Amino acid sequence: MTRKKSKKKIKKIHNLTDSIHTILKVDRNKTFNYKQIAAKLGVNDASSRNQIIKTLHRLKAKQEIEEVDRGKFKAIVTSEYHTGIFDASARGSGYVICEDFEDDIFIASNNVNKALHGDEVELYVYKRRKKGKLEGEITQIISRHKTEYVGVIQKHKNYAFVIADSNKMYVDIFVPLNKTFKAEDGDKVMVQLEDWPAKADCPIGKVIKVLGKPGEHNTEIHSILAEYGLPYEFPHEVEEYANKIDTSIQPDEIKKRRDMRDVLTFTIDPKDAKDFDDALSFQVLKNGNYEIGIHIADVSHYVKEGTILDDEAYERATSVYLVDRVVPMLPEVLSNNACSLRPNEEKYTFSAVFELNDKAEIKNQWFGRTVTYSDARFTYEEAQSIIESKSNEIPKEVSLTGKAYKTNQAIADATLKLDELAKIMRKKRMGAGAISFDKVEVKFNLDETNNPVGVFFKTSKDANKLIEEFMLLANKKVAEFIGKQSPKKTFIYRVHDEPNDEKLAALQNIVGRFGYKLNFKDRKSTTASLNNLLKEVNGKKEQNLVDTLAIRSMSKAEYTTHNIGHYGLAFDYYSHFTSPIRRYPDVMAHRLLQHYLDKGKSASEEVYEEKCQHSSNMEYLATKAERDSIKYMQIKFMQDHQDQEFIGVISGVTDWGIYVEIIENKCEGMVRIRDIKDDYYQFDQDEYALIGQATKNMYQLGDEVIVKVKQADLVKKHLDFSLIGKREDV
Repeated sequence: MTRKKSKKKIKKIHNLTDSIHTILKVDRNKTFNYKQIAAKLGVNDASSRNQIIKTLHRLKAKQEIEEVDRGKFKAIVTSEYHTGIFDASARGSGYVICEDFEDDIFIASNNVNKALHGDEVELYVYKRRKKGKLEGEITQIISRHKTEYVGVIQKHKNYAFVIADSNKMYVDIFVPLNKTFKAEDGDKVMVQLEDWPAKADCPIGKVIKVLGKPGEHNTEIHSILAEYGLPYEFPHEVEEYANKIDTSIQPDEIKKRRDMRDVLTFTIDPKDAKDFDDALSFQVLKNGNYEIGIHIADVSHYVKEGTILDDEAYERATSVYLVDRVVPMLPEVLSNNACSLRPNEEKYTFSAVFELNDKAEIKNQWFGRTVTYSDARFTYEEAQSIIESKSNEIPKEVSLTGKAYKTNQAIADATLKLDELAKIMRKKRMGAGAISFDKVEVKFNLDETNNPVGVFFKTSKDANKLIEEFMLLANKKVAEFIGKQSPKKTFIYRVHDEPNDEKLAALQNIVGRFGYKLNFKDRKSTTASLNNLLKEVNGKKEQNLVDTLAIRSMSKAEYTTHNIGHYGLAFDYYSHFTSPIRRYPDVMAHRLLQHYLDKGKSASEEVYEEKCQHSSNMEYLATKAERDSIKYMQIKFMQDHQDQEFIGVISGVTDWGIYVEIIENKCEGMVRIRDIKDDYYQFDQDEYALIGQATKNMYQLGDEVIVKVKQADLVKKHLDFSLIGKREDV
C-alpha cells in the first residue's frame, strides 16, 4: 500500500502587508521588485517570494501601491505625508509635533523606525481603527537632532553598551571594544552615534570623551554641559587669539568717540560678579534736567566678524550660569578684563544717553561709541542701603572704590535720583500693561569643595529694579530708533508673543483651586489680573508654584528680525543691547546700530534671521543646563538631610505620583503612587489629585504634606520622597 505524501506546511510571513507598506513608504521615491523586498525582509525561499508577489499584486489592485514598470512597485504619494519634530518617551513611543495639525500625532513604538528624540522626521498620518484618532508612522528621518549622548558605559567581554542619562533615549548604544576610548566599566562618557543598521535593534557608536566617575561633582557638572552640547573650555587657538588682542586705550581711538570720562559713572552688580558689562553715568544739566548714560562694554570693538574669536562666540551664543560656575561666551581676557567696566579704569563703551526731566520724560537721546571711566563699584546691597537710608550721605557700611572727589555725596545723590526716576518709569510701564514677574530665585551657599551647605532666596529689591529700568530703557529705545526708520532696516529684536488662550484657561483652572480669579476679557484686564495674582500670592506657600505656572502660561521670548513687540514688557519695540559680554545677540545689535549710524544699507534679513534662531536655540539649551545644575545641587543638598521631615506643597500630580516642593528650600521631589500604602490611589485629572479608592482620601495640587527623603540619586538626578501624610493629619 502506497503512503500518501504529507503536504509541506507553508510558513506565512507575519504582518507582510504592513511590512511591504513600510518598506515602500520609507523610500517612497524608489521602486522595489519582489526580490528586493524579500532581501529587506530577510527571506529567500520560494514560498516567501510567492507570498510577496501575491501581496504586491493585491495591494496594487486595491490601489494602495502602484506598479511603475513591470514588476517594480512604489508607494503612492498622498497628502497624508507630513513633517514634524519627534518627541520621544522612555518607552520608545512618542508624538510628532506637526504644524499641519492642532494636536500632536501619536507614534507607537513599532512605528518609530529608528527616530530619536528631537529628530526632524517625515511621517505618514492615518486614523486609528478603534478610536478614530490620528496616528502616524515615521517614514523618514530628515535630520538628526543630536548624535552625541552622555551615559554610563557597561563593558562586557567582547563588546560594550552605553546607557544614556536622558530618559528620552529609549535604546542603549552598542560600542565595539576598540572604540571605547580607554573608558573603564562604569565610567560616565560621551558617545557619538556612527550607524544604525537596518536590522539592528540599537545604534552603534564610539566613545569620544571620558567624563569621569558617576556621582563625582565635576563629572556630573561636565555631564550636564555635554548633554546639551555646551563646551566647558575654550579651544587653545581661541584663547591664544584673544590673549594677543591689544586691549590698551589708544588716543587715536578716543578721538573717534564721545569722551565721557569726566562724567560721574559707576556700576551696580551682584557682590559675586566678575564681569561688569553695564554702567550708569549721571549729571545735572544747566536746564535742571538730568543726563543719564547707560554705558555698555564695547565688545564689538574687540570681537571682529570673520575671526575665530567671533566664530566661537557665535557658536556659544550665550554664557551659561551653573550653580557653581559660569561658562563664559568670551575668554577671560575680555569678559573679566578688557570688556569689564571695572572701577578706576578707562574703557571703550557703546552708550545710550538720555536727557530726562523730573517726570522721567525723555527730552533728548543719543546713541554711539564712547570712552568712559568708572568711578566706583556698587553691590546691589550697597545701593539698597543708600536707597533705604534716604540720605545723601554714603552709609558707613558701604565701602566704595573710586575717585575721592566724585564719590560719597555725589554718588548718594545720583543713586537717590536714579531710584526716583526708575520708580516713575516702572509705574508707567506697569500702567501700560507690563507683567511683573519677580520670581524667587533659589541660590546655594557652597563650601570650598562646592558642596551645598545652605539655601537662600534671591529677591529683587529697589536697587535691582533701578538697574533693570534703565537697561530696559536702553534696550527699548535702541530697538525703537532702528525699528521706526524708513525704509525698513534689518535688526535683532527680542519679541514675546501674546499668551495662548488654552494655557491661560489652564492657569485659571489651577489657581482657582487656591481661591484666585483671573479676568481674560481683553489685554488690559488680562495683564491687570495676572499682576494682581502675582501680588496676592507673594509670601504664601503656593507662591513658587503659582509664579512658575504663570510664567509657563506665557509664550517664550525669542530673537528674530521680525518685530511683533514684547507682550510681557508692554513694549512695541524691544531688543537686547545691554549684555554683549554674555549674549551674542547684543553683539549683533551693537554692530547693526553702528552700521546704521554710519548710514549703511539694511543688512541681510535672511542671514540675521538664521543667527537669531541659533541664538534662541542656544539660549534654550543653556537654560535647560542651568535648571539641571540647580536640580543636581538640590539633590546633593538633600542627601545630607535624609532623616529630616519637611513640610512641602504638592506642586504637580500625575498618574505615577505627586511632586512635592519643600517650602523652606524649594527642593522638589516625587512621591511615587506605588509608595503610598494606606490605599489604592488613582489619578483624577479633573481634580488634579490622587484619590484613594476605599478611603476617598485625596492628595490635591496645593495641599501641604509632610515628606522625608527616600532616595537622592545624583547620577540619575532623581529625588524621591516618602509621604508621611497631610500636614493637618500629622
